[in-house]
Amino acid sequence: MGHIVVEVMPKQEILDPQGKAVVGALHRLGHTAVTDVRQGKRFTLTVDGPVTEEHLAAARDAATTALSNPIIEDVVGVYELTGADAAQTAGVEA
Repeated sequence: MGHIVVEVMPKQEILDPQGKAVVGALHRLGHTAVTDVRQGKRFTLTVDGPVTEEHLAAARDAATTALSNPIIEDVVGVYELTGADAAQTAGVEA
C-alpha cells in the first residue's frame, strides 16, 4: 500500500479563528515566543500498491476539486508519504 498526503491551509488573507485560539492557548501555557498559528487540514490517501505519477495526479485533482474550498483555502502540498511516517501510518491502519 502507498500513501499520499494532501495538505490544505486557509488562504493568508482569510481570518483563521482556530489558529487564533491556539496561539492564545499557547501563550497562556507560557509559549510566548509563538506569534501566529495557522491551522489547516491534512489528508492521508491510501492506494493499492506503490504510489505512481497517476496516483499523484489524481490526488492533485481531488485536492483542488473535493478536499479544499478554493475560495478560502490553498492546497500547499501533495506528496508521497515515505520512510518512518509511512510505516507509522501503515501501523495505525493495521
